[in-house]
Amino acid sequence: MVTTEAILEVLRTIDDPEMPISIVDLGLIEDVAIDDGNITISVLPTFVGCPALPMIADDITSKVDALAGVGKTKVLFVYDPPWSVDRISGEGRASLKSHGVTVPAPGAVELRTSAIPCPFCGSDRTTLDSMFGPTRCRMIYYCNGCRNTFEHMKKV
Repeated sequence: MVTTEAILEVLRTIDDPEMPISIVDLGLIEDVAIDDGNITISVLPTFVGCPALPMIADDITSKVDALAGVGKTKVLFVYDPPWSVDRISGEGRASLKSHGVTVPAPGAVELRTSAIPCPFCGSDRTTLDSMFGPTRCRMIYYCNGCRNTFEHMKKV
């Protein structure tokens, strides 16, 4: 019989298609339900209409269906509770930072004038370059210390 932990281990191997972080560490997995070998996985999208959702669903279905004892896997996208950057695990935050993406501290309130430390050199001499990054949940900052740009997750 398949267990929730076995399913979560498989889900940890699935990276978000747009960021270097597993969907578990990103905090997308809300619930895993097992009913007589059939699996229902509730996923919280980072944004409504995220273009990566079909890829995430396909990855989940194919990998979980391959587990022994699994009949059929169903992926549900749910919006309550809403996803927030506070759901990102410590390991996920470290992975993102190593790839040049910073994340607001859990519970932090950020103002447009807040200094976001550079993930490369640690300088707080950074400025917002663009509210619009490569995805809807990220924006671009510039570091005046090391002169690199980096991405910062939007507080949602």
